[in-house]
Amino acid sequence: MSDMTAFRDLATAWAAGGPGDPVRELAGRLSVRTVVLLEGLSDQAAVGALAARHGRDLAAEGVCVLPMGGAMNVGRFSALLGPRGLGLRLTGLCDERELGYYTRGWERAGAGSDGVFVCAADLEDELIRALGAEQVTELVQEQGEFRALRTFLRQPAQRGRPPQQQLRRFLGTKKGRKIRYGRVLVEALGGERVPEPLDRLLAGL
Repeated sequence: MSDMTAFRDLATAWAAGGPGDPVRELAGRLSVRTVVLLEGLSDQAAVGALAARHGRDLAAEGVCVLPMGGAMNVGRFSALLGPRGLGLRLTGLCDERELGYYTRGWERAGAGSDGVFVCAADLEDELIRALGAEQVTELVQEQGEFRALRTFLRQPAQRGRPPQQQLRRFLGTKKGRKIRYGRVLVEALGGERVPEPLDRLLAGL
């Protein structure tokens, strides 16, 4: 386990009611300066893949990328880790419908609102639009899941829906699939096609 992974795990335990002293001690030892609060593991995979594409080691730069297990947890994490808690700079990526959680969390934590980057629907939707449905379908085939996709598309609920919406729904139908494709889709992006919220998030770190 890396030191930054240990810090992330301790911070998550702290947000769940555990002790804060181990988090403070490790934050000082690692010189943690920024925490990126994300809804879940698929967002973490995408951010990590994009950073790797740019040759960046976020952990070595003092950046902790932290999936919270849901946007509703942002108030607790931001209060503990932000300016009025541990004193770290906050940034994050959220879906448009979750912006209110982040805005209120940032306000209570004493953080500036410019560190929140918003996806119109969600990050998967942004990535599918950036790549195009045809290329995403090809990537699904390369991942050995084209048969599963064809079976999914035959479901009555999917008939007549735009391909982008079908693919977005497909990514959420199996546990772990969104996490895998968070990395796969980012790795397939050309430099000019990186969705703006993700691009701006990484540029600000």
